Formats: sequence, C-alpha cells, structure tokens
Amino acid sequence: MTVRECYEELGSDFDKVLSRLVSEALVKKFALKFLDDPSFGQLETALADKDAETAFRAAHTLKGICLNLGFDNLFAPSQELTEKLRGATTIEGTDELFAAVEKEYDRTCEALRKIA
Repeated sequence: MTVRECYEELGSDFDKVLSRLVSEALVKKFALKFLDDPSFGQLETALADKDAETAFRAAHTLKGICLNLGFDNLFAPSQELTEKLRGATTIEGTDELFAAVEKEYDRTCEALRKIA
C-alpha cells in the first residue's frame, strides 16, 4: 500500500499533509514513527489509574500529533477527549470518548502497518 492509499483508507487529506511536509518520503517517515509514539499507551494507563491530569496531557499530545500528521479520523475523537479532560479532576464520563479514540487509533495503526 502506498502512503497516499493509506491516507485515503483513513479518509484523510494526503495532499494537505504533503504540502506541509514537502515530500512523500517525509510523510511516510513521520507517519510510521507514529507507530512507536507512546501517547496512546500513556493515555490508556492514565485512564486506568484514574489520573485525569496525566490523561489530559497524553490525550492533548495524541491530538497534536494527529493534527500534524493529518490523521483526521483520530484527531476528532482525540480532541473531544482532550476537551473533556481539560481542567478535570476526575475521568468521569470519558469511557465512550476513549472507546472512540481507541477504535480510530487501532484503525490508524492497522493502515500504517500496511505501508511499513
């Protein structure tokens, strides 16, 4: 699978990302680095530990990475979760939001592994 096809499978705008990163090689390089990014794991652990502050930071980081890489499918639920956790002292009401993030995270990683 090409990088463009990967982005198309995810419903993301490859050309928009390409305009920022200049070459398909760079898009591929940074997109594949996403597979090693610890943000999702940190988010999952923080939520399991009921640590709202750490969960916020991890969700915010994940959201930013998705924005920069053009993973629109994962950016949207990450943004919702980030806003739910912003200034929160508990993780109440995050289960459904995290489930949406997890679903899109898994889908994104699966697509990326096809180009790896």
